[in-house]
Amino acid sequence: MLNLADILNASILIVDDKEADVMLLERMLRGAGYGRIASTTDPGEVCALYRRYRHDLVLLDLLMPGMDGFRVMEELKEIESDGYLPVLVITAKPEYELRALQAGAKDFISKPFEMVEVLARVRNLLEVRLLHKTLREHNDALEQRVRARTAELKESYIETIFAITRAAEYKDEDTGAHVQRISYYSRELAGLLGMDAEFVDNIFFASPMHDIGKIGIPDHILLKPGSFTPDEWEIMKGHTLIGASILGNSKSPYLEMGAEIALNHHERWDGGGYPNGKRGEAVPLSARIMNICDIYDALRSKRPYKSAFDHPKSVDIIARGDGRIAPEHFDPVILAAFRQNHASFRDIFEAYTG
Repeated sequence: MLNLADILNASILIVDDKEADVMLLERMLRGAGYGRIASTTDPGEVCALYRRYRHDLVLLDLLMPGMDGFRVMEELKEIESDGYLPVLVITAKPEYELRALQAGAKDFISKPFEMVEVLARVRNLLEVRLLHKTLREHNDALEQRVRARTAELKESYIETIFAITRAAEYKDEDTGAHVQRISYYSRELAGLLGMDAEFVDNIFFASPMHDIGKIGIPDHILLKPGSFTPDEWEIMKGHTLIGASILGNSKSPYLEMGAEIALNHHERWDGGGYPNGKRGEAVPLSARIMNICDIYDALRSKRPYKSAFDHPKSVDIIARGDGRIAPEHFDPVILAAFRQNHASFRDIFEAYTG
């Protein structure tokens, strides 16, 4: 709660083109115990003074030459971002009182001044103003606490994601660096495509979960060094459905996009992918981005069935095809962005390998 000392310590600015009126108001206020009083007879100075000192109350004469009180209030509104205009207007014309209130003033005092009225209205407005400031400070502190709590929850989400991803990595020592690179590839490509910050953030944390479904694939198939039999291949393709099932039905935006990517990252633009043979934009954008990132990293990495390719050869295979991979597999817009910015993929691979 406010006490008398808070009110008497408030900052007051008096604005009146008549020096005698300024001196009279100052004398009244100082006599009542107010100590932080400033004044000006030039209305053109008000905004600069207010911007610098943020006075708790402005006593503003309405009728001044050059720039009247109504214009001053309009300019003060541009400074006072929270919409509260701490103005007590001074007027000798009762017909201006309603217009002043409509313009944003909080109250008015009449000329000639009555000391009892002046002091009562000044105190009332200062109480409201100081309570308003206290409430705003409280709200700011509350918002800061909410932001901090939101950050904690986000960190918790991310820890959960990494824990889930590590579970999938457990069987494959090469997967750890792979999923880390995938995060950075996906974020880079999403940014190049002009996606908003939320999408870019989501795909950075969702993309590492693309192969989480492999946790449900038997080891003798998952770790097989040679080619799969047709039956084994059907089981292996099921990791997309398993991953979507593990991550699905979540309210987390990361897990929601993770499920989307897990299900669709082996779909192709030309409809030749799996598990559902989706074509074109029926494949979610996150999965279309993930697809080319996953292919690039697979080409750069050593596998039981292939040696690692260097960057130029990997880019050439994606751009031109090699019999197994074809440019028609990729969204042409995403493929163009990759081709124009492939050096960033090389840099990410080198930074997060070994």
